[in-house]
Amino acid sequence: MNRVIIFCAPSGSGKSTIIGSLMPREELHLAFSVSATTRPPRGTEQNGVEYLFLSEDEFRRRVASGDFIEYEEVYAGRFYGTLKEQVEKQLAAGQNVVFDVDVHGGMRLKEYFGERALSLFIQPPSIEELRRRLEGRGTDAPEVIQQRLDRAAYELTFAPRFDEVVVNDDLERAKADAYTAICRFLEIDK
Repeated sequence: MNRVIIFCAPSGSGKSTIIGSLMPREELHLAFSVSATTRPPRGTEQNGVEYLFLSEDEFRRRVASGDFIEYEEVYAGRFYGTLKEQVEKQLAAGQNVVFDVDVHGGMRLKEYFGERALSLFIQPPSIEELRRRLEGRGTDAPEVIQQRLDRAAYELTFAPRFDEVVVNDDLERAKADAYTAICRFLEIDK
């Protein structure tokens, strides 16, 4: 049976890097669920690849139509959500669908999918290390970094509510820990 793997983490925790290391592993049969968002693209991000970029009005219309499994206003005017139609199509195709969502979305997805879902929380070693990583990206203004750090402190309180917590203090070990957890969940011998 196809399943769902939910990744949550504060921004800058290494979640995208860890997910990126897992996606090519053929034995896992992973397909990425592309979330919808109202934020503008960063860098080389493309619509339909990293995110589905929607206007705030379009996002709200789709919420009112019941098109989302989950959605969240993560920052004022910044919405993120998971569209039902995309996930249903991927599950019907027999793929194990990977989600990269905020903690509230992750908890709603886990509730929606139940035992068909594994929820993984990627935790940074510390808030100070998280600040260093976010500043090192060079993609956000200082006030945005501070918003992300404030949000991270809040999100870290949810870690115990996830099926597995992977501390990313060593990237290679964190990748291996996430892979092991997923193999165990999918009942794949490594």
